[in-house]
Amino acid sequence: MAQRDSRGASTPQGRTNDIVATEKERFGGIKWGSAFFGWLTAIGMTVLLSALATAIGVGVGAANSTNVNQAADQASKNAQTLGVASGIILAIILFLAYYCGGYVAGRMARFDGARQGLAVWLWGIIVAVIVAILATVAGSQFNILGNLNGAPQIPVDGSLLTVSGIIGLVIALIVPLLGAILGGKAGMHFHRKVDRAAVERRTDVVD
Repeated sequence: MAQRDSRGASTPQGRTNDIVATEKERFGGIKWGSAFFGWLTAIGMTVLLSALATAIGVGVGAANSTNVNQAADQASKNAQTLGVASGIILAIILFLAYYCGGYVAGRMARFDGARQGLAVWLWGIIVAVIVAILATVAGSQFNILGNLNGAPQIPVDGSLLTVSGIIGLVIALIVPLLGAILGGKAGMHFHRKVDRAAVERRTDVVD
């Protein structure tokens, strides 16, 4: 039978909670280094997924187009639909990319997965602000995020004043935040499974 430890926990889950609480007290909190690597992962996934989506779109368009004039007519008729579809695809790409980034940060930091995901998102905002300032002062050629489809960036040319600009900014801010937080929690959850396995093993040995 499992013995009660010095803090009163008498079950493997109770002992796991005690151990995690002690470790979190000492090693918890936002780990900005882990979050930075998570952000790099998110940017890399954004590039890869955007390229994949573009390739699929080009392939589908080529398969469905019989001639240039017909393709142009079809595009003009479905412009609004394509805009909505593009927004949905962008949201999916950002969610998946930042979910991966949050997961990496959560796995590296072990604790406070939601905070690690938030830090990944904050890195994206910090870099976007720096790039926007640099582009304003030194020229648009320094807007390095402009070449990354879907990468969160702060418009400096007034495009934010349009309805589509506002919707795009909301997608670029809220969706990555949700993805990063959920990814961070998932990455942290892996370590909780490891902690439980270690405690259960120790309990079997004691028994």
